[in-house]
Amino acid sequence: MTVKPLQDRVLIKVMEAETKTASGIYIPDTAQEKTQTGTVIAVGDDEESITVKAGDKVMYDKYAGTTISIDSVDHLIVKSSDILAVVN
Repeated sequence: MTVKPLQDRVLIKVMEAETKTASGIYIPDTAQEKTQTGTVIAVGDDEESITVKAGDKVMYDKYAGTTISIDSVDHLIVKSSDILAVVN
């Protein structure tokens, strides 16, 4: 399935939550926090308000967007204003 965001929306592939700490302790699903980072997959056609491009790793607002599943992978459609930062 192909999804093309419209206007000032951005499609983000959600990064998987860490299942293990740096010291090797496993984190159960119930204790994992919702991840707030992901990779931009596609952007809308509003070039004036969108400052990210496909391939950028971004941090977004915790309660932003709409979650969708594309080929059994979690994605998020957010407004460009809900993107907080580009991360390296």
